[in-house]
Amino acid sequence: MTTPITRAAIRPSFDDRPSRRRIGLILLATDHTSEQDFARMVAGPDLAVHATRIAYANPVTPATLRAAAPHLAEAAALILPDEPLDAIVFSCTSACVVIGDAAVSQAILQGKPGTRVITPPDAALSGLAALGARRVSVLTPYTVETSEPMARYFIARGLELTRFTCLGLEDDRVMARLSRRTIVEAAIAATAPQSDALFISCTALRSAAAVDEIEAAIGRPVVTSNQATAWAALSLCGAPVDARGVGALMRLGRGLAA
Repeated sequence: MTTPITRAAIRPSFDDRPSRRRIGLILLATDHTSEQDFARMVAGPDLAVHATRIAYANPVTPATLRAAAPHLAEAAALILPDEPLDAIVFSCTSACVVIGDAAVSQAILQGKPGTRVITPPDAALSGLAALGARRVSVLTPYTVETSEPMARYFIARGLELTRFTCLGLEDDRVMARLSRRTIVEAAIAATAPQSDALFISCTALRSAAAVDEIEAAIGRPVVTSNQATAWAALSLCGAPVDARGVGALMRLGRGLAA
């Protein structure tokens, strides 16, 4: 005997869409950190974050990072197909540097035409500019080989790098396991006295959660990859920006054209 099923007599009504603002997030397959940071800093009752992942295999080198480029268009197309997004973030700082911001944007737009694209290095540049920082110390978890393209990237865009420090790690899963104490100690040691600000690269690092502690210790603003992209995403989609424990940049409020 089967249970009889009755179709409801009510007439359904529908909202325009569940969330008024929507951010797409493209992650490396090995990413442990970006989703948590975006859930804390971006997502809210009126702003949803929709993530997808692309194939990636360690070690973190310019060659393996560059190999992510062919996957971006397909990944972008998989985020709410045929529905608009306010912005898409490719959440890998070093990959965006070696592939190039323009090439990343072009690839994503093939899969999601008309969407605003955010890359962590470009968001970091915008954040540093908003803070009035021109002389910048940089800390990365990467090897020297992977750090060198980043140094060239920032110098080419007008920053004076007063100190550049790397930790020599090759696996982004290991980078995600760095303790808060290690991140804070490394950040303090990486900051040159003449710097206007410190940039901590890598979306794998759990550095955004330590920004306030680092700023208090070094006495100047700190910009991190996930903090900067969160700030840019909130700004570009016209959402409120608040501090949420992530430093001077968030306290500036919206700093990009909405």
